[in-house]
Amino acid sequence: MSEEKCCIVSCDLPLDQTYWDNQYQAKKTGWDLGDVSPPIKSYIDTIENKEAKILIPGCGNTYEAEYLLEQGFTNVTVIDIAPTLVEHLKQKFAENKNITIVLVDFFEHQGTYDFIIEQTFFCALPPTMRQRYVWKMHQLLSDHGKLVGLLFNREFEVSPPFGGNLKEYEQLFRNAFVFNSISIAKNSIPARQNTELFIEFQKNSLTHINLYNFEGITCSGCMNTVIGKFLEIDGVLNVSINTNFTEIIIVSKTEIELKTLQETVVYDEKYKIVKAG
Repeated sequence: MSEEKCCIVSCDLPLDQTYWDNQYQAKKTGWDLGDVSPPIKSYIDTIENKEAKILIPGCGNTYEAEYLLEQGFTNVTVIDIAPTLVEHLKQKFAENKNITIVLVDFFEHQGTYDFIIEQTFFCALPPTMRQRYVWKMHQLLSDHGKLVGLLFNREFEVSPPFGGNLKEYEQLFRNAFVFNSISIAKNSIPARQNTELFIEFQKNSLTHINLYNFEGITCSGCMNTVIGKFLEIDGVLNVSINTNFTEIIIVSKTEIELKTLQETVVYDEKYKIVKAG
């Protein structure tokens, strides 16, 4: 991104299909590097299996996919929510049978992948969706699949993009993934040096991760109490609640019955938990 800006002012618009399509129609893509990100390029060069199933969500102009195809990869899928962009990509790659281009909301996408490449998708989502992101990534990866790419290690005055930090990410992804790597990227472009974390997260296929809708929490203190209650349940490894207290992910050794979760929070009649779709 040029100064990593998307909106001119802090964005109060819903970050939906219309918003992102308007960005591409107006060519307001200040986040676009114009080339494959160097840390991701270096990682792609280490992947030996050219038939690996690779997904790039929120693909944008998808220089990463272009590089994968140049290197001989044969099973690349890119998805985005913006019709204008997707139509452009379909025309650009019309003669290439090794790439599948899909217009879809990432959270409605179905499939199984060996690698998912993260490049400015996470930071484009409202922070309230981060728990849902972790759940969906775990769902889409094969048993030993990997989520690889870059996360910002900084905050922004103008959003999107939305920032974050190492501590937050470690808490968010803990136990759902094995952290093969999470450290400052060594070969970022100059404008992003020391502000990107390179990640290689391998799906922990020995754990269960479920997403729930939650009602009744009104403050951080209540949230921490609820998290503590759930962590006391035998087999629960990690609990994370989103920033507006409406969604929760629970990572556990075994499947936890919804009845058990409901009984855990029955001490407050305002609290209601139901499994999300």
